[in-house]
Amino acid sequence: MDKLIISAPAKINYLLDVIEKRPDGYHNLRMIMQRVDLCDKVTLTLTGTPAINVTCNAQGAPDGPKNIAWKAARSLLDHVESGNGVDIQIVKNIPVAAGLGGGSSDAAAVLMGMNDLLKLGLTVQVLMEIGCKLGADVPFFIFRKTALAEGIGEKLSSLPKMPKCWILLVNPGIHVSTAWVYQSLQLTNKRELNKLPEFFESVDDIVSILSNDLESVAIPAFPVIAEIKAQLISLGAAGSMMSGSGPTVFGIFKDIETAEAARLKVTKTTDWFAAVVETL
Repeated sequence: MDKLIISAPAKINYLLDVIEKRPDGYHNLRMIMQRVDLCDKVTLTLTGTPAINVTCNAQGAPDGPKNIAWKAARSLLDHVESGNGVDIQIVKNIPVAAGLGGGSSDAAAVLMGMNDLLKLGLTVQVLMEIGCKLGADVPFFIFRKTALAEGIGEKLSSLPKMPKCWILLVNPGIHVSTAWVYQSLQLTNKRELNKLPEFFESVDDIVSILSNDLESVAIPAFPVIAEIKAQLISLGAAGSMMSGSGPTVFGIFKDIETAEAARLKVTKTTDWFAAVVETL
């Protein structure tokens, strides 16, 4: 086997608490993340040469060494001291720089896929450790479960099974810099963290935890995020929030019919990206 095609799913954050800034400049976080079935397609082909090549079909996602997927391949090959090379082709369906973890998911797919292709036998834990050096969300996609993520995102605990729900993702096509959002965040000292439920028995239980500290920076700068949240609620969403550092907003729906009707309404008067997806 010298070729492998992998689906790399997006994620949404139901919860994103920024607890404190660390001495290394990163932030300690508390996040609840779940994967959804909007996926990039990552094709890996072993080449028999030491070169790593990455091509990507999306504007804003670089080819070559600047792509996190390239860095993932390089990190893995260096870790096992392999002289192999690989061609990586990425077909993006997840919007770029959208708060949906697309790049991190692509990197995770490369780590897991090359581990299989080269029959390296590296454990999930080792792959997660390599992934953490690439980006805070990469370990989550290797973990492959709905998770509570702590630290910078590398400390993962699996959560009880979430009830199935339908998610409408809406991205207005603006650029929100993750680094800028974190740099601009005003942290209050010694904040009380909300207690999380032990079980999620209904969609309403998920809605009850929706919280994203990064909205306090992104919404004043980009009011359209708040407008989309309000619109999704008015169209029948049980809850709505910005995912990650934005600008994508998601609405949680109890049935696909209401979610699809909301998508049609949103796209009727805009050219925004909007997709109804199912939780994984």
